[in-house]
Amino acid sequence: MEKMLVIVFDDETKAYEGSRALAELDQEGSIAIYAESVIQKRKDGSVDLKETEAEFPVGVIGGTAIGSLIGLLGGPIGLGLGAAFGATAGAIGDLYTAGVDEDFLADVAAQLTPGKFAVLADISEEWVTPLDTKMEKIGGVVIRTAKQHFEEERRAREIAAIRADIAQLKAEQAHVRAERKAEIQARIDHLNHKLEKKLDDAKKRSEQIKQETDAKLKALHKRAVGTRNAAKEAINQRITEIRQDYEHADSTLRHATATQLRKAAAKLEKAG
Repeated sequence: MEKMLVIVFDDETKAYEGSRALAELDQEGSIAIYAESVIQKRKDGSVDLKETEAEFPVGVIGGTAIGSLIGLLGGPIGLGLGAAFGATAGAIGDLYTAGVDEDFLADVAAQLTPGKFAVLADISEEWVTPLDTKMEKIGGVVIRTAKQHFEEERRAREIAAIRADIAQLKAEQAHVRAERKAEIQARIDHLNHKLEKKLDDAKKRSEQIKQETDAKLKALHKRAVGTRNAAKEAINQRITEIRQDYEHADSTLRHATATQLRKAAAKLEKAG
């Protein structure tokens, strides 16, 4: 099962010891790490991203799950969850991309206080005991959550909502006086522009998800070479789950960016 992991430590030395322990678990096959980073929580609520020497299938740039989680930990939980989520759509976008919810962030906020360090990881994990046992010995507090794949549904809903608003305005435009038509057309033009941007964003995200998935699968296939019995079965199960998640995400985003929607948007732009 794919999970997002935050392990909080009191100091930097312990955090890097925790990072090495994660690498050991990855090597022995107890978990599979796809992205990892070490951060420090500053006094002002922001985070300091530390260097990590290991190479992982997925990076920590913005738009990835880890990159979005870093953005959340340095923003909303530093400012207060309620205020931040009420004020910025960017935080909501990061929340969906990271695959976590507000309860998970609240649990992290309770532990990741200023001055503390944390190891963040995007992993596959079947059993929690191996990881928890290692981190308990080091003094790390483990917060984990199963990744929630609802980013694609959100994008599809947003696109559908905009298209519905455009359709409603077009219907209204046909029945109003001439002096009101131009005003409604301006609103339609604005929504059409917004729709095209949403479609472009969804397409780009679809391509990024594919790249991330390919990187994860390549790493797992490489690990499967030479392994046997239960270890190989566990790796194959991870491969199956990741493929299924990707197929669902790809199907949803492809539907949202289908050619027929782009043609519909173009026709609306030319109408009126």
